[in-house]
Amino acid sequence: MALKLTVNGAAKTVEVEPEMPLLWFLRDELGLTAAKYGCGIAACGACTVHVNGKAVRSCVLPLAAVEEGAEVTTLEGLAARGAHPVQQAWVEHQAPQCGYCQPGMIMAVAALLKDNPNPTEDEVNAQITNICRCGSYQAVRAAIESLGAKATGAAPAA
Repeated sequence: MALKLTVNGAAKTVEVEPEMPLLWFLRDELGLTAAKYGCGIAACGACTVHVNGKAVRSCVLPLAAVEEGAEVTTLEGLAARGAHPVQQAWVEHQAPQCGYCQPGMIMAVAALLKDNPNPTEDEVNAQITNICRCGSYQAVRAAIESLGAKATGAAPAA
C-alpha cells in the first residue's frame, strides 16, 4: 500500500505492507531507532511515539490504521539537540539508567504535558504506564513534578 505521512516534519510517501507495525516502519524503513521494541503487545511503552500529537504504542499499530497524511513524531523529532523541556528535566533529574525505555517514556510524558501541563498524581498514574526494568520511577516522577512546577510557577514537591 502507498502511504503519505509526515515523519518528524518531513513528508514521506512510501510503499509498505499494510500489516507492518508503525514501529518497524520507523526503525527498519526510516532508520529512526529511538523507539524500541520491548514487548510487542503494547504493554511496556518502549515503542511510544506521537501520531497527530497523541502518544501511541507503535509496536501494535499497523500502518493500515495510520490515517493518510498523519503527523508522526519520534524522539528524534521531538526537539533539536535534546532541547525539549521533558528531555532537559530527564537530564536534570538523572532519570535514565540503562536508557532503553526512556525514549518511549519521554514521548508519553511530552504528550501528557502538552494536553495537561500540571497533571495530578492520579493523572500521571493513569497516563504514564510505561515500564522501566531499571526502576527509575522516582527520578521520572521528580522530573515530571518539576515540569508541572515550571508550568505553574509553583515550587516542586519534595
